[in-house]
Amino acid sequence: MLLCIALAFYAGSLWQQSIAGAVQSAKQAPDESLAREVEELRQRVAVLSSTEMLSQQANEQSRLTIKLLEEQIYKQQQDLASYKGVLAPASRREGLRIKTFELQATDRPEYFRYKILLSRVGKGEAPLEGQLQVSIVGQQGGQAVTLELAALTTGLPDALPEQAFAFSFKHFQAIPEAGRFAELKLPEGFVPREIKVRAEVQGEKPLLRTFEWNKEE
Repeated sequence: MLLCIALAFYAGSLWQQSIAGAVQSAKQAPDESLAREVEELRQRVAVLSSTEMLSQQANEQSRLTIKLLEEQIYKQQQDLASYKGVLAPASRREGLRIKTFELQATDRPEYFRYKILLSRVGKGEAPLEGQLQVSIVGQQGGQAVTLELAALTTGLPDALPEQAFAFSFKHFQAIPEAGRFAELKLPEGFVPREIKVRAEVQGEKPLLRTFEWNKEE
């Protein structure tokens, strides 16, 4: 009888240990699963961060390459202007010409790249000096609105320092310099319609040219 009681007590102890071990295993299993998930997420974040860094480096390299190509094109344009003098037949009035306002869309709807080209007709050797002012006419909130280009470039890498900026050249000039493109950002809700470029040369009548948005008049 004493032997039976001892065996029963021993069996109960074993059963309790078995139950405790099962409970402990059940507690550890979710913890280990969560730890694996956390580690997998950490690895994914590390991969995404590395991919984003590589993408940023590639974008910066592309931007520098584009600027270099633009500068090379500008140099060729300057050489062409020097050799041909950007001259027209003698019957045309000599002086300043607002040649183009080149506009390019970007991958962001409100951002655009632009470049202004000025040229000269005639054989004068003295530089043409003056000021250029650019405004964009459109609608916002159902009303006609005119915005200065300088204000639309505020805070961007190639921001214009003033509303009217000086130019001085003999045959040909690009704005910004070296044939690069500058960048502008349109305000939310603003719908552009046309670009007005006004050039003033001391002693001459101001020259005004209008370009349709994305289409030259």
